[in-house]
Amino acid sequence: MISGIYPYLVLNGNGQEAVKFYENALDAKVLGLQTFGEMPENPEYPTPVEAKDRVLNAHLKVGNTDLMLSDTFPGQPYQIGSQVTVAITITDVEKSREVFEKLQEGGQIIMPLQETFWSPSYGQVTDKFGVTWQISTQVANNK
Repeated sequence: MISGIYPYLVLNGNGQEAVKFYENALDAKVLGLQTFGEMPENPEYPTPVEAKDRVLNAHLKVGNTDLMLSDTFPGQPYQIGSQVTVAITITDVEKSREVFEKLQEGGQIIMPLQETFWSPSYGQVTDKFGVTWQISTQVANNK
């Protein structure tokens, strides 16, 4: 089941500044902010020093609306005009796979669906209309 959809801003190294700016300009509440430096370290792909303070994910609440943002990883392409994506949260892996496959028809996969440390199934795809989607599975904990 699809549980939510929200705007996701992608910045090029100035995510920390953007969080402060939107917190002030939009009376946003910062619900969470994680940097690339806080990711679990992978010895095969160490996080470069210049990436450690970049925003991996920030979650702001603006009124009743969620706003998410992150920085690009150093060296990743960044193009003005492509900094707004749409994030969609889904409650089960099978539905995430189904939505991802439908969105990729005539489009382009940016990051295949895969397990990450924050989601059992996460991926990015640009659809045939040029809209980039971030699909994230958030399975409810039934304990």
